[in-house]
Amino acid sequence: MRADTLQHYARDRVEELPGAGAEHPFGPDWEVFKVRDKVFMLLTGITGELIVIIKAAPEDGKALREEFADITPGYHMNKQHWITLHPGGELPKRLVEDLVTESYLLVVENLPRAKRPVDPATFGRSEQ
Repeated sequence: MRADTLQHYARDRVEELPGAGAEHPFGPDWEVFKVRDKVFMLLTGITGELIVIIKAAPEDGKALREEFADITPGYHMNKQHWITLHPGGELPKRLVEDLVTESYLLVVENLPRAKRPVDPATFGRSEQ
């Protein structure tokens, strides 16, 4: 995977998430993605590689770190609740998209119901 492809996959997925947007509160080296003023993803190249930092349920984060060498504890974040995706080549596009969506939903489900842009229990789940 090209180094910029990982961030491209993540950024493209955010465009499909209602109420999500990017800011640069820490300067031009950091893209901070929020939903209703709550952070769910950060993109940076400050570490020397173009990484994606997202929220994950603690048990999911642990399992992902064990399964994928390109997933590590969250850079500059709570290591239990955040993970970092690295552009080493192992992470499939669909996994990146799913992890971004899950990070978004973790934040949305903690918002007051009146502020939720989507229902986290049903968003993205197709009828089958």
